[in-house]
Amino acid sequence: MHIVIVGLSHRTAPVEIREKLAFAPTAMERPLRQMLELPTIAEGLIVSTCNRVELCAATKEPEAAIAALRRFLAEYHEVPPEEINGSLYNYQGEEAIRHLFRVSSSLDSMVLGEPQILGQIKTAYSYAAEFRTCGLILNRFLHKAFSVAKRVRTETAIASNAVSVSFAAVELARKIFDRLDNKGVMIIGAGEMCELAARHFVANGVSKVLVTNRTFERAEKLAAEFQGKAIPFEDFVDHLADVDIVMTSTGAPNFILGQRQMEEVLKRRKNRPMFLIDIAVPRDIDPKVNKLDNAYLYDVDDLQGVVQANLKERQKEASKAEAIVEQEIGQFHQWLGNLEVKPTIIALRRKLEEIRQQELDKTFSNLKDLTAGQRKSIEAMSSAIINKILHQPTSILKRTQNDSSGEDYVDAVRALFDLPAPADNDKEIKPLDDMEEAG
Repeated sequence: MHIVIVGLSHRTAPVEIREKLAFAPTAMERPLRQMLELPTIAEGLIVSTCNRVELCAATKEPEAAIAALRRFLAEYHEVPPEEINGSLYNYQGEEAIRHLFRVSSSLDSMVLGEPQILGQIKTAYSYAAEFRTCGLILNRFLHKAFSVAKRVRTETAIASNAVSVSFAAVELARKIFDRLDNKGVMIIGAGEMCELAARHFVANGVSKVLVTNRTFERAEKLAAEFQGKAIPFEDFVDHLADVDIVMTSTGAPNFILGQRQMEEVLKRRKNRPMFLIDIAVPRDIDPKVNKLDNAYLYDVDDLQGVVQANLKERQKEASKAEAIVEQEIGQFHQWLGNLEVKPTIIALRRKLEEIRQQELDKTFSNLKDLTAGQRKSIEAMSSAIINKILHQPTSILKRTQNDSSGEDYVDAVRALFDLPAPADNDKEIKPLDDMEEAG
């Protein structure tokens, strides 16, 4: 059995192509069932995120399966094949294993080390389990991918440094204040970046959130989301002494906060330190504020510098993560090879043993005067003959189980000796709760 993957990602296709092939997360049953109806597909899984769409399948005919999956993507979404063929990639065998392990470990993500992709793959697996489109092969494959991702996060620091401007602001605040659980933050402006920063600050335990915006209704809406308080824009300076952290991004043409205003704020705070993050362009806060004692002002370029330095650190950790992936590929590939070799060897031995017993029964029925010792000698001789016959094919099957020729030998042995197909355990789905421990 082989694993194949067909898909496209942010590396191979622009968003206008990716969105044409996206699968709605709330309507996965139909595409999964149609995918499994393809003649060459034994098991199937669909991963669909804003940055990638991938079809993963178990098959005995990898080349035919890849062609069928490429057609399926185009036909299901009613997109001309020529429009997407240049954006699609496909992997099989070891390359498919490596690809999913790297994706799960966020080594192929737009932002190296981001945690969202693992959750998205777990969600994709839950749909395949719910609609029973994955079985023995993909169950084991996905569990192994989750285990690899866990090893990467545990044994490397690939996710330990902030690589977004909003989270870099939180990271810097923690360096200044050590703890945030007794701190207050003021968000000036209610754009996406400020909202993300507010979300990160709340997640890291700030005790007070004040929000101001030129449109008061927008400030109220954002404040309500974080159980905070909205304040009128014209009054925000009066409330600055009540917070320890200020993040601003208003798009105002001139400074909204000057050096003298901040001097007064710091006096009211009895010179307790303040952290100010100005990600507006043009800037909202006069750079001279940074000259004041206990005022720590960072602009967007400062934060980008932090992000770039952290990205370099993540890149260093990526090489360790790649080594973990390579280790795990070999283990899984060996399991996949054993999956057909071991049952084949067992079936071959059982078949020859049945023949041996049948022939012994015939022989002993015609030689009724044999002593117990003579019967034992004949049985031992016939057993030795079977073992010698089995030695060479068994050795070849074991030696080639991880080679490209391995499956050919398995198929040849099964055909020559008319062996039954391996027991079908494909439909035994492991409960999703058990999966979480692996991830």
